[in-house]
Amino acid sequence: MTTDERTGLRRFLDRLTATDSELDAQELQRDVAKCGAMPAGQCRRGQVVSVSGRLRTVAYTPRTNLPTLEADLWDGSDVVTLVFLGRRSIAGIEPGRQLTARGRVAIRDDRKVIYNPYYELEAPR
Repeated sequence: MTTDERTGLRRFLDRLTATDSELDAQELQRDVAKCGAMPAGQCRRGQVVSVSGRLRTVAYTPRTNLPTLEADLWDGSDVVTLVFLGRRSIAGIEPGRQLTARGRVAIRDDRKVIYNPYYELEAPR
């Protein structure tokens, strides 16, 4: 058996034994690579990045001075929280939607955050 046959067989067996969440993460990581975005796991504080993935959660956080809409973007490697200051809702920003966001990465409570990102929604699948 050649090395290529072994690696192909190994990939096949890995797909058979992987959980649904592992397969979903692999698919998202492939999509990130295709669109040229940076994997969230590689993003560092202060970098201007383009990240792509699926929104896991979207939450409105009422504050006394400034309402915020927060959305967790997951790309299969890590989560980046998108924070839209002064917004209660945004059409299309809902759990399960795919999008690409650009902005500067900050760290808040040991989590990666992008404030008021530029974003592009992808067509629903």
